[in-house]
Amino acid sequence: MKSLYQCLGLAVLLSASACSDVIDRTPQGQYTLENFFQNEEQAVQSVNAVYNQLRQWSTHVFSFIGMTDIVSDDSDKGSLVSDGFFLEEVDRFTHTATNVAPGTVWEGYYTGVFRANLAITRIPEVPEMDEDLRQRLIGEASFLRAYYYFNLVRWFGGVPLILDPFPQELQIARAPVDEVYAQIESDLRTAIESLPASYSGTDIGRVTSGTARGMLAKAALTRMDYEQAATRALEVINSGEYALYPDYAGIFTDAGENSSESLFEVQAAAFEIGGAGSQYNEVQGVRGTPNLGWGFNRPSDDLVSSFERGDPRREATILYVGEILPDGSGIVEGDPGIEGERFNQKAWVPDHPGGNGNGPGNIRILRYADVLLIAAEALNEIGRPEEALTYLNMVRERARGGANVLPDVTTTDQAELRQAVWRERRSELALEQHRWFDLVRTNRSFEVMKPLRPNFTENKNELFPIPQTEIDLSEGALVQNPGYN
Repeated sequence: MKSLYQCLGLAVLLSASACSDVIDRTPQGQYTLENFFQNEEQAVQSVNAVYNQLRQWSTHVFSFIGMTDIVSDDSDKGSLVSDGFFLEEVDRFTHTATNVAPGTVWEGYYTGVFRANLAITRIPEVPEMDEDLRQRLIGEASFLRAYYYFNLVRWFGGVPLILDPFPQELQIARAPVDEVYAQIESDLRTAIESLPASYSGTDIGRVTSGTARGMLAKAALTRMDYEQAATRALEVINSGEYALYPDYAGIFTDAGENSSESLFEVQAAAFEIGGAGSQYNEVQGVRGTPNLGWGFNRPSDDLVSSFERGDPRREATILYVGEILPDGSGIVEGDPGIEGERFNQKAWVPDHPGGNGNGPGNIRILRYADVLLIAAEALNEIGRPEEALTYLNMVRERARGGANVLPDVTTTDQAELRQAVWRERRSELALEQHRWFDLVRTNRSFEVMKPLRPNFTENKNELFPIPQTEIDLSEGALVQNPGYN
């Protein structure tokens, strides 16, 4: 999807605008707010820049993995103990407001919000533009803004809700959680109304109306709005646009990218010149020559033991030292200085051009299997267990791949079925950065994490601290989360 690999230097727009009162001169050879947003191509570029932020280090790489997988019972930090020690603090729940991870994602996600805000506010002003394209681009930017805020509110609770790219007031207080979610829902509804059901050609990978419906179902489930979660998930299911990919392990290969199962993936590609890849693969890659990965996000003992007997997803998720690499090119050697080393196979990619940091693997954000399990969980909660079983067992059937394992779940007892769905979510979505959010939204983080991480503090560690640098810059407008003062 070449069009999404183009990056617009929006920082230039911001800096040029800030200097306009000092230098009353038209800059030559660079874009400003005065000479951009003049045609359709520039409107498209502005939205491509919102997508581009998804691949950045501060958005979906090191700290993101730490604050979704490593913080959970699915994984340990990995690598050497002294390597990336700020993630060791996250793993142990000893992190404070000065930890690198929260500050990194705060910067990355608000950069995405800024770019989305700029596109949403300025595209309506672009002259002589196809109106369908205008509305579609606004819908794409609205979805992406909703996604950025969805992760922010799940990590931090109430956050500054900024909808103007250049707000007059720079010291902005945290908006209530309900207000943030109301904006997320509003943006997702805008996306549903203005996006197509599918794309073709170079536009494949852009968000669709189904993407927005699936994300709205996920947000509603997080808020325990089970009626809406079920309704939106069933809209996706009944649309006929999606289907489970036949081979579970194949989802995470090049052949499985943008497949029938994909609702939302961060697009990446390894070109010789670079610029379109991500370090998401590198930081989780196999350590040691010739692999040159960093070995972070080590699958935990608890995750290994959590899979049901014979579940093929365990082997598709975990890459062991001594195992043949997925492409058959060699053996996983690992680092002899690390005991019990293993890796996230879902993030593994074969040799590629442009250097290891130019990882070509798409990052799977929302899969059809996730939507099926959202439907199953929500339907069970609203008293429709028979329907819930249908969608739960669809996921299990694909997972077993014809083997005599993972029998269908048959219980219609609400409490038992709830536990079955939660267990299935862990097995199906392991190391895809969902587990921590699932533990927190279902109020299980304390009971699950405390036995594994004694430092976990209830009514504190469910949220991450607001970065101290942001509190300092706000001049008192931002108030810290409980327990981090």
